[in-house]
Amino acid sequence: MARKKRNVVTTTAPVIEAKDKRPYQDSFQHDFGKRVEDVGKKFEGQGKNILYGLAALAVLGIIVWIVFSWTQRSNAAAQAALGKAIETSQGEVSDVAPQAGSTAKTFKSRKERAEAAIAEFQVVADKYSGDIGDKAKYFIAVNRLAIDRPAAILELEAISGSNDETGKLAKFALAQTRVDDGRPDEAAALYQELAALGDPIIAKDTINFELAKIYEKQGKKQEAVDLLFGIVKPASEAKDLDGIPVPLSATVRSALEKLKQLDPEKAKELPEAVPDAPPAGFPAGM
Repeated sequence: MARKKRNVVTTTAPVIEAKDKRPYQDSFQHDFGKRVEDVGKKFEGQGKNILYGLAALAVLGIIVWIVFSWTQRSNAAAQAALGKAIETSQGEVSDVAPQAGSTAKTFKSRKERAEAAIAEFQVVADKYSGDIGDKAKYFIAVNRLAIDRPAAILELEAISGSNDETGKLAKFALAQTRVDDGRPDEAAALYQELAALGDPIIAKDTINFELAKIYEKQGKKQEAVDLLFGIVKPASEAKDLDGIPVPLSATVRSALEKLKQLDPEKAKELPEAVPDAPPAGFPAGM
């Protein structure tokens, strides 16, 4: 009997900085957004998810941001069309037919899934201009990494030239392609540009963690240690409104582990790490 292939995500999603916006939501957006938000929490802050296909697009943090950060100027139909294209790009890759009655989209390969997603995003890009059209073009480029990497990189380069939200996301994705192509100096320059922005969209801890990993590979140990310490120290000292220490995010925990590897003595200067928050519905300690 054919074994079901697991659609394993091998890259990590950047954390998107929260925005105080209350966009219009139709029922599709609410239901779909809730599903990806629940899954997205599992991938929060892990750094390198923006690359190939929807291993590039399983940028779950970005998807949550895309679904919930549209302004009321956006057309509800356009929002729904983009959301459905995103859902296609998240379809399961499996050689096993879906269960009877299932409405979930499944694909036999990542290539097939990327092609289907690109077609849907292209319809959105052709039909809608402005913010949603730009986001559709970004998703086309990210998905194309699984099909035609050189062409996808050219598209990301073009999109990253703008300084809007989509341009910043494209710049982050482009930096990661530079890392994978063995061009760390160019990747570092892109991350540094993002880190210097007042509102880079992607959380600065995520950007700095990626930059620290490049410094480590380049033999710049002290620069890496300084960045890692700068990520962990403020987070380890953070407290909520009741004065209770805030649990560390996935990015910060990863930065702490890396800091312990590179400079154990420096890591000892930090306050004791706060335990992870227990899953919802479970008492602490379980």
